[in-house]
Amino acid sequence: MHPHTSLDLADIVRKLGNPSQPDQQAQAVQSLLELCVELEASQALVVVAVAGAIPPLLQLLRSDSRDKVLSMAAALLAILAVDADNAVTIAAAGAIPPLVQLLRSGSMRKVQTMAAGALRNLAGKDDTENAVAIAAAGAIPLLVQLLAPGLPALAHENATGALWRLAMIDENKIAIAAAGAIPPLVQLLGPEYPAEVQQGAAGALTILAVNTENQATIGAAGATPQLVQLVGPGSCADVRQAAAGALGNLSDHAVNSRMIASCADAIPRLVQLLGPAGSQEQQQR
Repeated sequence: MHPHTSLDLADIVRKLGNPSQPDQQAQAVQSLLELCVELEASQALVVVAVAGAIPPLLQLLRSDSRDKVLSMAAALLAILAVDADNAVTIAAAGAIPPLVQLLRSGSMRKVQTMAAGALRNLAGKDDTENAVAIAAAGAIPLLVQLLAPGLPALAHENATGALWRLAMIDENKIAIAAAGAIPPLVQLLGPEYPAEVQQGAAGALTILAVNTENQATIGAAGATPQLVQLVGPGSCADVRQAAAGALGNLSDHAVNSRMIASCADAIPRLVQLLGPAGSQEQQQR
C-alpha cells in the first residue's frame, strides 16, 4: 500500500481547494507532485482523480496564485498527461484553456515553461482532438514566443515538442508557419543548443515540411546546412533521426533537393544513417 492513505489524500485535496490558505495549497500541490513522481502515470491519475483532486487543481490554474504554485500545478498535469488515457481525461475536465492562459503569463517564465510541457503531453502523438483544441485556444503564437533566444533550454524543449505534436494537424501546419515559427526553429538546430532542443526543432520542421509552401520557407530560412550537420556523427541517435526526417521531407522541393546535394558529406551521411548501423540504431529507439 502506498504511504499516502485515503485520509491523507482527502486532507491534501481539502487544502488544495482552500484558496484562503495559499501556503497550505502550495504544500498540497507539492505533496501530489511528489506522489505522482513516485507512481506510474496511469496509477497516479487513478489516485489523484479518485481523491477528487482534478477540479481544485484546475481551479488553482485559474487563480492568481504564486508563480511557484502555478508552475508545480502545471508540472503535475504534465506528469499525469504522459499517459494517453490520462491526457484525454484531463482535457475533458477543462485543463486546456487555463494552461493556454498560463502561456500568457509574461515574465513568469517557469510557469510558461511548465504549461508548455503540459500542453505538449496533452497533445499526445495521436490525440488529434486535443491538438485541435489546444490550437483553437490560441496556444500556437504563444508557444512560438517561447522559441525566442535566451530563454531556458526547458522552455525551448517544451515549446518545440508541443509544436511538433500540434503540427500533426494539417491546419496547424499552416498556422504554425504563419505565426513565424520557422526561423526560430531553424535557429534552435544550432550547435549551441542541447540535443533535446535540436531534436524538438528538427521534429517540428519534419512535420511542417509535409506542407509544400513550408518546404520552401524552411529551405529559405537556411535549415539545410544545419540539418546536414545534425545527421553527422557528432549528434546523438534521436537527433540524427529527426534531422534525417526533416531532410527527407524537404527534398521533395526541387530547390531544397539541390541544396542538400550540394552540401558536403550530406549524401554519405544519409546513406550511413540508412545503412545497417543506422537501421539498428533506429530499431533501438
